[in-house]
Amino acid sequence: MSSLRHLLRNLAVARPTATPIVRAVPSRAFAARTTRETIASYDTVVTQFKTYKPITPGIRHLRRPLNVHLYKGKPIRALTTALRRKGGRNTTGRITVRFRGGGHRRRIRIVDFARMEPGPYDVVRIEYDPGRSGHIALLKARDPGAEGKARWKYILAPEGLRAGDVVESYRAGLSGSLIQSARSAEDAGDEDAGKKTWSVDEIAKPGKDQSTSDALLIGILRGAIVKLGNCVPIKLIPTGTMVHNVSLDPLGKAILVRAAGTFAQVVHHEENGRYSHIRLQSGEVRKVLSNCVASIGRVSNPLWDDRKLGKAGRNRWLGWRPRVRGVAMNACDHPHGGGRGKSKSNKHPVSIWGWGTKGNRTRKPGPKTNKMVIKERPRGKEKARTA
Repeated sequence: MSSLRHLLRNLAVARPTATPIVRAVPSRAFAARTTRETIASYDTVVTQFKTYKPITPGIRHLRRPLNVHLYKGKPIRALTTALRRKGGRNTTGRITVRFRGGGHRRRIRIVDFARMEPGPYDVVRIEYDPGRSGHIALLKARDPGAEGKARWKYILAPEGLRAGDVVESYRAGLSGSLIQSARSAEDAGDEDAGKKTWSVDEIAKPGKDQSTSDALLIGILRGAIVKLGNCVPIKLIPTGTMVHNVSLDPLGKAILVRAAGTFAQVVHHEENGRYSHIRLQSGEVRKVLSNCVASIGRVSNPLWDDRKLGKAGRNRWLGWRPRVRGVAMNACDHPHGGGRGKSKSNKHPVSIWGWGTKGNRTRKPGPKTNKMVIKERPRGKEKARTA
């Protein structure tokens, strides 16, 4: 028996061991990898949210967007101001906005939505702003003569903007140095080229009114200025470009498209050059003066809408009080209030002001008053079809 065991042991050592066959199975970014080899394009597991070990009930379902590029320090004190809370009350002391009050103490970040100052600005860092859903970027002017708010400023950070990038505002027109750098070699010797500043109307005039060299130069200039984070007049932005921070006044600040992850799209420029058509996030297409400005890109922090607070107390920290149901109120406080037990007296569900809350139309029929809106946003069944 011992000799047989010795013989079998020798055979096992002498036989070459079989190499295991590992097949490359392409796995999605959200799937767990179970093989030793994967295709290079799928060899990345992207973690988009930060979750916590559920050692307490309040953090079991807590989920936050993962933004490792954010600055962890405090903001510049000179670019902030104190937030004085009103608790949802107007000047007479009456509550006009329900369910507001309390919350953590904050300081408002002074964000530059006008961007009047020309010249290049370096992105110093990306910061968190408690007063808005998107992130903000701290800029520093390269001009040594700039002082005060012209030297340091906050802007709304587009998605993909990082520390070390360079942004610029072309609201006042294009500088002669930029035009001279875009000229061809035979035109580079023009002494007046570097001194001239081209206005927006000269750059964006129709191609039939331009020579071939000017049309080529303007195409190069548009490619040079349409970059992430730049503030550009709308008439210089090519159709199909995603923009944010859209202004409605040629000399006013940006009003539209400022929430986290939102963007608008330039869809058309009219022949006369007075208006441009922009599709907003809601699906509405409206006319905007072509001399108005917009910033290139979409607003940062697109995963903000998918976060989970985890507990009611975290909502109180944000300044929101509990939202009370109408049937739980008294009859003098809500149309659903009063009575014995849970009862709304067989009435149609309405708001506290009396209009229906189940999709009843409240808008006045007939022609619409806003003539700047070309196509209204989808509502009702049309919105459900597009979702």
